[in-house]
Amino acid sequence: MGVNSSSRQDASFLSDEDVNFDHFQILRNIGKGSFGKVCIVQKKDSGNLFAMKYVSRSVCIGRGALGGVLKEVELLASLEHPFLVNLWFSFQDEEDLFMVCDLLAGGDLRYHLQHQVEFSEASVGLLVCELGSALDYLQKQRVVHRDIKPDNILLDEEGHAHLTDFNIATRLPPDGLACSMSGTKPYMAPEVFMCALEEIAGYSYPVDWWSLGVVAYELRSGVRPFVVHSSTPLAEVKNVLNTQPHYPRHWSDHFVDLLSKLLNVHPGARISTLKELHLTKLLRGTDLERVLAKRTNPPFKPSKDHLNCDPSLELEEMIVETKPLHKKKKRLAKQRSVHRENSDQLHSQLDTQLLKEFLVYNRYKELKRKAMEAKESEWQQELDQAMANSHVSSPADRALSPISERTEQASGVSSAAGSTDGPVEPIPVPGAAGTAGRTGPDGPIDYIDRTPSPKSSI
Repeated sequence: MGVNSSSRQDASFLSDEDVNFDHFQILRNIGKGSFGKVCIVQKKDSGNLFAMKYVSRSVCIGRGALGGVLKEVELLASLEHPFLVNLWFSFQDEEDLFMVCDLLAGGDLRYHLQHQVEFSEASVGLLVCELGSALDYLQKQRVVHRDIKPDNILLDEEGHAHLTDFNIATRLPPDGLACSMSGTKPYMAPEVFMCALEEIAGYSYPVDWWSLGVVAYELRSGVRPFVVHSSTPLAEVKNVLNTQPHYPRHWSDHFVDLLSKLLNVHPGARISTLKELHLTKLLRGTDLERVLAKRTNPPFKPSKDHLNCDPSLELEEMIVETKPLHKKKKRLAKQRSVHRENSDQLHSQLDTQLLKEFLVYNRYKELKRKAMEAKESEWQQELDQAMANSHVSSPADRALSPISERTEQASGVSSAAGSTDGPVEPIPVPGAAGTAGRTGPDGPIDYIDRTPSPKSSI
């Protein structure tokens, strides 16, 4: 999982204290979205590095985007995969909503495309396999991402791909369809436009695999397979996507076979599972277990000499930003002092509402909880096995046991008597308890009475 993994220890794994902004040291800004930013942070107690995404609460509310952010956090908290950008913490303060995730220092694919990186067929094939593994996992969780594009695919230091930004992702009901027109036009599948034109009822998981095919084509050639822009009319887009893309002659047949199966306009005939992806000529010999364990060697490795992001983002945060993150602590302390003196009831109600709806999440605590549940389950299985292997007699069994023993003993005596011609003398046991006396030639003889004497209650 990039810089961090579940095997790394963290103080918050042991503490019951909720994580907040004061637990992190802000290092530098590395990304910017429509109304959110991303910076590198270091957790003060453990020294672990993370990427912190933060969005303004007031901007979210003003643009009607609060619901999407809340849903994204809830969705990410339920997901974990080697080729996703996984969520570790989420919290909020009076100004912002925070999501602390894996740090991927290799930059996004858009950054590398803009720097004219030439991705080989082998490199693209491995990236498709890794991302296909993530999409296959999301499908099993009934999640459609709906915004697969180079901007939302990050590389770690070794060059492995990770999918990020679940802001417009949705979880489908069983056998359900999505129907809203969501995504980035040049990467959206034909059925999304057909749904918007009311030609079909909805769409499902194959839309993400189409987008993956567009990304794969763009990585190999530097341009997208279809000329579609944000301003292109829907009807025209649908016609464009139904044309056959141009495949350069120097591309191998195996690579073209992969792309043609990802860019199939018919969702039912399109590759849409990892198993189907593995059957293609290009990836047939790929060891999927090695891919999932990140034991492969990506042909393209991002530079480690510098951060793979736009350096102007840091200057913008320091100079242009009206509420820079590094001055938040002092700014909030002043605001809280003012609020204590002159409480704003409406603001207070808004804070309460957000605190109830926004998920406060700590993956370390979740891992601790799951580990404890696994241990308790293991203990219960051991107890059940021990109980199954042991026999505990009932009170009735214990009551009948002496009778059974005496009956067996009587049977033994009768058998012995039947084998002789005369009376059988009892076995003498000197000094034995529970015996009856008998006179012999040399005096009294003690012996055990083996005559069965059933209890009167039977």
